[in-house]
This record gives sequence, structure tokens and C-alpha cells, in this order.
Amino acid sequence: MSNLTNQEPRFTVQVGDTFITVLGTAHVSRASAEAVETLIRSGEYDAVAVELCPSRHNAIVRPDDLARMDLFQVLRQGKVPMVTASLALGAYQQRLAEQFGIEPGAEMRSAIREAQADHLPVLLIDREVGVTLKRCYRNVPWWQRFGLFGGLLAGLMSKEKITEEEIERLKEGDILESTFNQFAQQSQALFQPLIAERDRYMAARLRQEAAQGGYRHILAVVGAGHLKGIRENLEAECTDSPQAVIRSLDQEPPPARWPKVLPWVIVVLVLTGFAIGFSRNPELGWQLVLDWVLINGGLAATGAVIAAAHPVTVVSAALAAPLTSLNPTIGVGFVAAGVETLVRKPSVGDFARLKQDTSHPGGWWRNRVSRILLVFILTTIGSAVGTYVAGFRIFERLVG
Repeated sequence: MSNLTNQEPRFTVQVGDTFITVLGTAHVSRASAEAVETLIRSGEYDAVAVELCPSRHNAIVRPDDLARMDLFQVLRQGKVPMVTASLALGAYQQRLAEQFGIEPGAEMRSAIREAQADHLPVLLIDREVGVTLKRCYRNVPWWQRFGLFGGLLAGLMSKEKITEEEIERLKEGDILESTFNQFAQQSQALFQPLIAERDRYMAARLRQEAAQGGYRHILAVVGAGHLKGIRENLEAECTDSPQAVIRSLDQEPPPARWPKVLPWVIVVLVLTGFAIGFSRNPELGWQLVLDWVLINGGLAATGAVIAAAHPVTVVSAALAAPLTSLNPTIGVGFVAAGVETLVRKPSVGDFARLKQDTSHPGGWWRNRVSRILLVFILTTIGSAVGTYVAGFRIFERLVG
């Protein structure tokens, strides 16, 4: 592996008649951005590939699109967890960027800017981030998904600073290799969709562009953690066509059936409990209903309070949760977030400041857009916990 004068790792392979140079970068690094500019300005390349998917590329070249986000559409389509996860992941990178006075993904921005200045095509070689996140989510057992969510929140809330020297050291090949090997041993279910599959995907995209684009020399700008995997995939004998590899890795795994069936099972059990209670004694039956309303509604309202929701939203969550928990076609999160949107309608400024505000923990509660997302998530969690707590309480009263 050869190196630039500033020690940015890279390698070059030949695929057919096309040479491909893959440059490893850190996504928050001045040195990486400068290395990208130096290489493109050298005139050696007739195409620039970047570790971006269409949606992430659009976020860079059209940052104002976030200000045109339709919140009600996000709520209706169930995209709140995905949007929240994307903001949280971007927030961590944004905090590092602010710490070092450099834009997150500056090397990708430099690659796009320099390529456009030299009239070179920009090739997007990474898999859609939404597909990757879904494959990560579906690839781990359900009981580990709470750990993922908790880890995401912990990373968001952490105030620990990282030195620029530590970021630069992350680009040394041996350290990266050992780091990812350890990661794979600890969570192979995450390593595959997050790292290994994207290595295969980007290598297949580079093969595809080399075969179809007729380029002489492609410069690929990727995170240094992908260097080893991409190189192995480019140098390996591949019997499948690049198109076949891309199609297989673009497929979203089918959702499990039990999450759709379980809520209806719970509804049947709760209603059966009510029926048994009223058949024994009307007073017992009404006590069971009261337990259900107070526990389920109370915990959903608690979630709204934690999210710093408007008092009207808190009351709405308390009233809606006992009913929506018995109707799996609509969730209390949708109702509460909808009410919060109506009573505290986000301004244009809230959307414009969304990325900046969510880079700091307090900003999630200060910005009206991100607070609506928090209302959705926390009321949903509160009602879900309340459903099980109230269910056990009903069971205890019936057998007691």
C-alpha cells in the first residue's frame, strides 16, 4: 500500500482496462480533505467515486431539502425512527467537526467540488443508508435492538472529546484491521451489513463503472475502514456480475411476522381479562379498566413530559394511549406527535437549524422539529411499557 506525503493510505488495482485508486480517509479530517484536493488536481483521474449514496449525496449538494421535510408524511409513513437515527448519527459527526473546525464529510465535499471544477463525473458507489440501517436492524435479534438504540443515545449524549491525532491514527491500516476484527467478533450481526456488505457493494459498483464507463483511471474516496475489504473484493476472482452482487445487497430482508401478530394477541388477552373481570364482579371489571387507563396512559404521558411536550400533548397522550394500545393500526406516538405539531408548529428556522441543534443534547428539546420526533418515540416507548405493566397487573388481580 503506497502513501501520500501526508500519510493518507491508498492502493491502486487494475480492473479490465481501468485503473482504480482507492484513497482511505477519515470523515472528519483536514488532512483527508487536503489529500483529496491534491490528488484530483494532479490530473491523473478522469472520474471520481465517493462513498456516498444518492440520499447522502443529495444532503450535501442540497442541504436546504431538510427544511422542506414534511413532518406529517414522516409520521404517517413510520419514518420517525429512521429520521431520528440519521440525525443522531450525523449529530455525533457534527460535534467532532465543530471541535476541529471542519465540516463533517469535508473530504467528500472536497471530492465533489474538485471533480465538478475539473468537469469530472462523480460516481456514487455506496449503498443507500436506509437499506443499510434496515439490514442492520433486521440482522440482530430483537432483544439486542434496545442495546443499539441505547448505544446511539449514549453516543449522542456523550461529551467526551477526541483529539485530532486520535482521528488521524484511525487511518493506519493495521489499527483499522484489528479494530474491525474485534468489532466482528463482538457483533458479527452488525459487522456484516455495516462493513462487510458495503465493502462488497462498493467494490461491485467500482467494477460496474469500470466496465460501463470506459474510464482510464478512477479515484475512489472512501473511509479508511473500508480499504482492506474493498481491496480484497476487487482483487478476488468474482464469478457473479457486479449487477447481480448489487441487486442481492440492495434487497431489504422481509420483516418478521410476530411484531404484527403480537399486538393483536395482547389486545385479545387484555379484552379477555376485562371480560373475565366483569363476569366475576362489575367492580373488579371496572378496577381492571382503571388499571389499564392509569398505567398505560400515565406512562405514555410520562414519555411526553420527558420530551418536554406541550401540556395539551401530554393530556392527549394520556387519553389516547389506553385506546391506541387496543387498536394496533394506530399508535399513540402518531397521535401525540401530531398534536405537538399542531400546537407548536415548527418554524422555517427550526428546520434550518435542525442539523446544528441536534449536534448537542439540549438542542433536541429546544428545536421544535426534533422535539416532535422525541415526543413520538418516548410516548411510544411509554405506552409499550405501560401495556405490559398493566397487562401483568390485570393478570395479578384475576389470579389473586
